Amino acid sequence: MSHVAIVTDSTASIPEQLRRQWDITVIQLQLQVGDHADAENRFDRGALAAALRAGRRISTNPPDPGAFFWAYQEAASAGASAVVSLHISQRMSGTLQAAQEAARQAQIPVHAVDSGTTGMSLGFAVLSAARAAAAGGRVERVLEAAHRRFSTSSELVYVDTLEYLRRGGRIGSAAALLGSALSIKPLLTVRGGEVAPLTRAAGSRRALAKLVDLAAERAGNRPADLAISCFRPSDRELTLVQRLRERIPNLKELSIVEASTVIGAHVGPGALSITVSAG
Repeated sequence: MSHVAIVTDSTASIPEQLRRQWDITVIQLQLQVGDHADAENRFDRGALAAALRAGRRISTNPPDPGAFFWAYQEAASAGASAVVSLHISQRMSGTLQAAQEAARQAQIPVHAVDSGTTGMSLGFAVLSAARAAAAGGRVERVLEAAHRRFSTSSELVYVDTLEYLRRGGRIGSAAALLGSALSIKPLLTVRGGEVAPLTRAAGSRRALAKLVDLAAERAGNRPADLAISCFRPSDRELTLVQRLRERIPNLKELSIVEASTVIGAHVGPGALSITVSAG
């Protein structure tokens, strides 16, 4: 039976259980620490956090187009009539270009889409697309489901320091916040496909409280799915879960997910984000 296959990249940060449940193919971005390069999911998070704090040379790269080509070929062999391939903003990564290159050689139509974002804003859209595909939706319905999620999702990001974004060249317009006092914690978002400043707060406690305020404001009274993404879960994220449940009246799902290590390499091990997908 023909169906629409769903492909994404590892920055979507989709938990493995959900990936398997909805038959989503995830192509890994590449991470390099010193002289060692590999797929990002093969790096130990603790060792990577230590390398980041030690100031070791760390870089990230998009997948090879061949990885996408074989994923599309496998989808065709499994009976897919088309592929919807959803990816990190092309202003942040060359991943979309790699997918487009492979799409030109695929046996079936491939719709490679720039999400304009990353993290669980991308992840929620991928999951919505996968549900539409599983329900037998045609490719237009699957694309519509993804775009609706893109348009209703926001990334709210706390970072301990902007230094990691500066090192990786992904700082975007948030560069205006560089040079702030160490006690001033920036809050960021993704706007226009790149990292952008939201506001700032004095100290991490106030910054995280402000992050909850912003999430509640974005959700409003609409039904909302939320995800807290972090490098490694701790009591801090559990506290945020409690606060968000108290503040958001029409909360549907709220989960804690481990962020892609590629994202972690750019924002730093102390960062976290709240993704609000409302509407």
